[in-house]
Amino acid sequence: MQVPFIDLSDTHEDLWPQIEVAFKEVFHRGAFINGPATAQLEEEFRRYLGVKHVVGVNSGTDALLLAIKSCGIGQGDEVITSPFTFIATVDTIIRAGARPVFVDIERHTFNLNTDQLEAVTTPNTKAILPVHMFGRVAEMDKLTAYAHQRRVLIIEDVAQACGATFAGKRAGTFGNAGCFSFYPTKTLGGSGDGGAIATDNDEIADRCRRFRDHGKSSANPILHDMIGFNTRLDSLHAALLRLKLPDLDESNQDRVANGLLYNQLLANAPVVCPVIPEDGSHVVNYYTILCDSRDQLQAHLQDQGIGTSVYYPVPHHLQPSHLYLGYRAGNFPVAEEICQQALSLPCYPGMTKRAIETVAGAVCAFYGVG
Repeated sequence: MQVPFIDLSDTHEDLWPQIEVAFKEVFHRGAFINGPATAQLEEEFRRYLGVKHVVGVNSGTDALLLAIKSCGIGQGDEVITSPFTFIATVDTIIRAGARPVFVDIERHTFNLNTDQLEAVTTPNTKAILPVHMFGRVAEMDKLTAYAHQRRVLIIEDVAQACGATFAGKRAGTFGNAGCFSFYPTKTLGGSGDGGAIATDNDEIADRCRRFRDHGKSSANPILHDMIGFNTRLDSLHAALLRLKLPDLDESNQDRVANGLLYNQLLANAPVVCPVIPEDGSHVVNYYTILCDSRDQLQAHLQDQGIGTSVYYPVPHHLQPSHLYLGYRAGNFPVAEEICQQALSLPCYPGMTKRAIETVAGAVCAFYGVG
């Protein structure tokens, strides 16, 4: 049985009648950039999250960049973050003129280790940028308490955790800004790149709106009072996201159920399965195991027609583009070890029980267990 790493065709197939209507409306209006569909999505997503503002942009990467800059972070500032994440988390800090400062991660959550914050905090520390890795929210109670104590900002990278919660509160609503990605493989995925910034801060929201549209003045649209970017959320993307948002919690529940089934089926295999609470707080954007002989297992699964992915093969302190930061191998041993052991298995909404059993069976067979 062939099992792709991700297959969203069924989700979109069910939505085709509504997609056709929504897309025809966009074409009828001719408002393809920052049109009514974008404004409607922003309002609906704002209510879903329970925040004052949502600003749509054209990617999760730009959401991070605009949030960082709108928080006043720039030259000479330091931002504490994780070396185990997608490269955009780190590169947006650098593009804003600031310096990323890494702390190691926790093996059991893949999120940054809050116990190491004190050791790297300096007078130049302006913000902490936690990444809610694979759909599990970081320890936001500890992070917010520490940030308040040290008077630093929090910008959340929620790219992999849209819909996740911590202590009953939505990811992306704890800090000064929350940054979302609508890349197709995310829990709320569009038809291409897309992203959004969530915030309760009026000034940050206003800056983000101006930054996304060439620095256009909010008071007088013929004036540009800052150097901005061209990073607006297209109406067609927004129209599709509006259709998928009402089903987000249900599709996340499907991901959780898939992950819990994997955990049962892999209980006898010599792999470390993710801890997945049944309350839906962890939305399992990627179901990631830790295993020995990772590359050989991946090749074995590929031979069986099973798609997998490695998130992430190289920690960012060892990426060639980041070597100027001065870190070396051994600085963050947990992240370095996990980069050699992590393997993400197929776990998408609508995945059948038979497909999950096929994948788990192939993993068990590789290790010679029943």
